[in-house]
Amino acid sequence: MNFGRAFRRTTAPKRSRRAVRAAALPVAVVAAALALTACSGKSGGGGDTNFVTSTSDGIDTVPQADRKPVGTIKGTTLDGKALDVASLKGKIVVLNVWGSWCSPCRAEAPHLAKVAKATEGKGVQFVGIDTRDTNKDQGVAFEKNYGVPYPSLYDPTGRLLLSGFPKGTLNPQAIPSTIVLDRDGKIAARALQGLDEAKLTKMLDPLIAEK
Repeated sequence: MNFGRAFRRTTAPKRSRRAVRAAALPVAVVAAALALTACSGKSGGGGDTNFVTSTSDGIDTVPQADRKPVGTIKGTTLDGKALDVASLKGKIVVLNVWGSWCSPCRAEAPHLAKVAKATEGKGVQFVGIDTRDTNKDQGVAFEKNYGVPYPSLYDPTGRLLLSGFPKGTLNPQAIPSTIVLDRDGKIAARALQGLDEAKLTKMLDPLIAEK
């Protein structure tokens, strides 16, 4: 019996440490991936799919028949409210990944705010995903400074970016990134760069016209 107790005492902590390391790995992987491309201002192609059309201005689109559903994207907004993107099905959803520390994010923010207001009556809902800000106050100040009229989920470690975009879909690979979902909650378009009003409108107009 003494041997059994000693065995449990010496082995249990090792299993615990391995479990902690395994649980922490996905977040570390996401953080490292985002760090490589953060605020690059460059757009990637559709290399993660074989049915993506990439335009010269860096916008990737997926034909309606080939689109895949977005994963689970839910959490708490910067103002402390619960938000689940799945509840927005029936609307066109613009997901903008940003951080207050990112200069292209600051440059595009006024354009996103303007288009969000202009398209609200057309069934378009914008949702921000604030990532890698160390506290909510930074994100709150950003939204106030740029007059952002829509909610932003607070995702400092990138968990939503890991779970929300299944393999083989257009996913955020840089900060900023903008992903647009069609009315069925499927991923329809992506830009891996800061956007102006013209580019954002170009992404949205075909989806607004879809039946």
